[in-house]
Amino acid sequence: MAKTTWSNWSGVATSNPTRIAQPSSEGEVQEIIRTAAESAGRVKAVGAGHSFTSVAQTDGTLVNLDNLSRLVEFNKDKMTVTLRAGTRLRDVPDLLRPLGVAFANQGDVDPQSVVGAISTGTHGTGANFTGFAGMVRSFCIVTPDGQVRHVSPESESAEDRELFDLARISLGAWGIVTEVEMSVVTTFVLEASEVAEPLDQLVANFPARCHAVDHLEYYWFPQTSVAHVKTNIRRPGDTPTHPIPRWKSVMEDEVLNNGIFGAMNQLSGLVPASTYPLAKFSAKALAQREYSDVAHGVFVSKRRVRFNEMEYAVPLADATEVLAEVHRAINNSDEEVLFPIEVRCTGADNVPLSTAKGRESCYIAVHRYFKQDHWAYFRRIEPILKAAGGRPHWGKLHSLTHEDLLERHEDLARASEFRKQIDPQGLFRNAMVDRIFGL
Repeated sequence: MAKTTWSNWSGVATSNPTRIAQPSSEGEVQEIIRTAAESAGRVKAVGAGHSFTSVAQTDGTLVNLDNLSRLVEFNKDKMTVTLRAGTRLRDVPDLLRPLGVAFANQGDVDPQSVVGAISTGTHGTGANFTGFAGMVRSFCIVTPDGQVRHVSPESESAEDRELFDLARISLGAWGIVTEVEMSVVTTFVLEASEVAEPLDQLVANFPARCHAVDHLEYYWFPQTSVAHVKTNIRRPGDTPTHPIPRWKSVMEDEVLNNGIFGAMNQLSGLVPASTYPLAKFSAKALAQREYSDVAHGVFVSKRRVRFNEMEYAVPLADATEVLAEVHRAINNSDEEVLFPIEVRCTGADNVPLSTAKGRESCYIAVHRYFKQDHWAYFRRIEPILKAAGGRPHWGKLHSLTHEDLLERHEDLARASEFRKQIDPQGLFRNAMVDRIFGL
């Protein structure tokens, strides 16, 4: 059978599946899985392909879930919504706004599918909020035996309760999720402030700053002394808004942050000596502004310049020390990098394999332009994050082995054994699943 080529958003992960399937119903998903199992094949599901890892790579059947996309149910009493797995985050606001509800938090980009974001531990920022997996209340999954199982903490069987617990952050290793029930909150407005602040002062007080506001993050360009700080305060949904004017958004977010910044990265690759002057220019050119809008309009940024990314979560209580060491290492590195680092925080959750399981977390993300050698840079920073007890984001690049991960995730050994029980034939295995679960 002829193979086709698939690649992720940044182009760093590619594979040659023998088939790409786009089921439109749960029954079609069952048939795909049963057919693959009969031929001893492999299956992986994919959403937007926005993860930087090989989580969706397969030489078997790649299942694209774009045709499983819609709102299934809104339960006002429980304050939950049920969505089909392939629903893109960018489409969720239009589905939920007429209901008067929204997700409590989300990340800063929105092309991902809902279940893809959940399954890789995607998060936003805010010390009182969890990532997407912490919002999951139940889900439907087609397991390797072709059964549809609706699992939740209230499931009758102990195996289904265990499947719910362990497969919220699933990495596609347990089956194909077709629907997910998630908690929502009443629609709200965010008042946003984006300002430049002295880096050292911000780092010294980062944990306290995270607790002082609803949502906090910052960007820092190498070899500069300022941080671009984004602060969001939550207001009731009927609060009047003052969004960024369209013309200003086009100039600042499209022309400067994407068009010109993309050209600067091209120049940096051709003339490395230009990198740090360009970084200083970028730090000065970032918009200083205040505005307000519905939550999704503030949380999400346009990211059109492609890059590769590594992100680790370290204990928020240790953030000041770890961040200072990361900044020093980057400034002392001979790798000339134009892309800024991004720093965020979240509250603790109780989700197995979550980067925030049992601890408030500081997320430190380093990026490099997709045409440049990202590993040369990442290898200089990763040892610092490992030594700090960091847990890598599952949708982003890292070099940790199964043994390394056992030290960081108390549930990984249990998850590895239970995964064998659910998928003894290895239908949903690939190189990433094998590395994480020790296969």
